[in-house]
Amino acid sequence: MDITTNHVDRKAEIAAPFATSFGKSEGEDEGAVIKQLVSGMLGSVDAADLLVVSALDGGEVIGSVVFTRLRYPRDARVVFLLSPMAVAPGWQGQGVGLALLQGGLAQLRGRGVDVVLTYGDIGFYGRGGFVPVTQDAAAAPLPLSYPEGWLGRNLVRSDPVSLTGPSRCVAPLEKPELW
Repeated sequence: MDITTNHVDRKAEIAAPFATSFGKSEGEDEGAVIKQLVSGMLGSVDAADLLVVSALDGGEVIGSVVFTRLRYPRDARVVFLLSPMAVAPGWQGQGVGLALLQGGLAQLRGRGVDVVLTYGDIGFYGRGGFVPVTQDAAAAPLPLSYPEGWLGRNLVRSDPVSLTGPSRCVAPLEKPELW
């Protein structure tokens, strides 16, 4: 398995595992929504505000994670949001997701990112050092339907995640139904 951050020539290939993975776990309609979201992110988010990390097997994309800038205008730290992430169903349970997570966090650390937040399963993301974060400690950009899934990780400090003020996500994520 190879890990790459080159997504420019692989946009359709990167979006495909999101459709199959989310389609299998959440239903075909949700798979289509997440594929559309990823395609929109890859096509519209400025390169400085986007990091895509993909796992390849024999040149084929078997999973990807998308990180986008999350702005806290009243906080000087650089914050990114991990969302979404998918591994092709035939590759799940083989360490691909954890490799993507670790590779992405290393890339972000190298870019000077201070904090990473995500919205998901503490069982999985906890293995990558993420811990639950209250909205008082780090406001989500939109109301959360599952507040227990709001998770964070400091990349440069060891104290709990705490960010000042409201936040704003990239435009493709500004949809209440995604939160």
